[in-house]
Amino acid sequence: MDLAELRQKLDEIDARIVDLYEQRMDVCKGVAQYKIETGKKVYDGVREKEKLEKVKAMTHNDFNSQGVEELFEQIMSMSRKLQYRMLAESGNQGKLPFIGMDKLETENARVVFQGSEGSYSQAAMLQFFGKGVNSFHVETFRDAMSAIDEGSADFAVLPIENSTAGIVSEIYDLLVEFENYIVAEQIIKIEHCLLAVPGTQKENIKTVYSHPQSLMQCARYLQNYDWQQVSMKNNAFAAEKVAKEADKTQAAIAGAHAAEAYGLEVIEQGINQSDTNSTRFIIITNQKVYKKNAGKISICFEIPHRSGSLYHILSHFIYNNLNMTKIESRPIEDRNWEYRFFIDFEGNLADSSVKNALRGLREETRNMKILGNY
Repeated sequence: MDLAELRQKLDEIDARIVDLYEQRMDVCKGVAQYKIETGKKVYDGVREKEKLEKVKAMTHNDFNSQGVEELFEQIMSMSRKLQYRMLAESGNQGKLPFIGMDKLETENARVVFQGSEGSYSQAAMLQFFGKGVNSFHVETFRDAMSAIDEGSADFAVLPIENSTAGIVSEIYDLLVEFENYIVAEQIIKIEHCLLAVPGTQKENIKTVYSHPQSLMQCARYLQNYDWQQVSMKNNAFAAEKVAKEADKTQAAIAGAHAAEAYGLEVIEQGINQSDTNSTRFIIITNQKVYKKNAGKISICFEIPHRSGSLYHILSHFIYNNLNMTKIESRPIEDRNWEYRFFIDFEGNLADSSVKNALRGLREETRNMKILGNY
């Protein structure tokens, strides 16, 4: 047969496949109806595994066996999505334990931030809550999370991502550990300055203190000088140390607001190599609330450690026409080579497409958690 004849045969076979696919989906509607009436879960992992083994056994070589497995994984995935949609249309979508609010209750709120006076976290807090905010600071991210978890603070402001240095991995881990939720975000442009006690000249400086990320972000500038670089927990701690010790051989790298807080002089401004460097801060509370006009959702989940797991899970976003904007992974403690995934996507918890996707994700992943809608 020539190519035209072969293609004609393929067209005939494809038409039969489409017809059989539609027949199969009609039968799946009956399965969905049964599950609606009985309350049975859509996803049955044991049944699907048995089905895959059965269809693989019908093939005649290893190549076809793998291809049929992939084909039926997709077919069964589409069947589940049809069933999730029918459950939603029947009113069995389930309620999410989050309360929509017209605005956040920030009046008279007590806010905690990590670091000290003059830190970028404080700057983010002031920009979001205003200068009259009732606030206090703690030394570690965990201390801040604990403060809102136990109720000594209503909100916490924590950095989660820098545009050049990447994610703050500890924050991701703490979001899983604590029952705290993201309700807003604040982006701060990072402009590092070289700070020292008034009257200091550059030639006096021998040691520079700052957070490791800040030292890295200013590496191009610092390579021009033979200064010892010492890492600190926070830029503001570095500025505080330089101010307290009043030693003109010491300098700190921090924001201009830190100079104002500790009475230091800005020796040079904007020394970080990227003029687009920004840090995204999240506003966290211990209440399951979200603003009704929120447009971004953060979730996390675990999946089986096998080929194709993440691929099939991500199809829930595609099928429901949801735009995924970020994905990160973190190793799961005490489980070697297994990972927890963190995903940001556009949407609101009141949207039917979001509810449909979350229902599917909850059934087909392990330990899924909605981290916030903001």
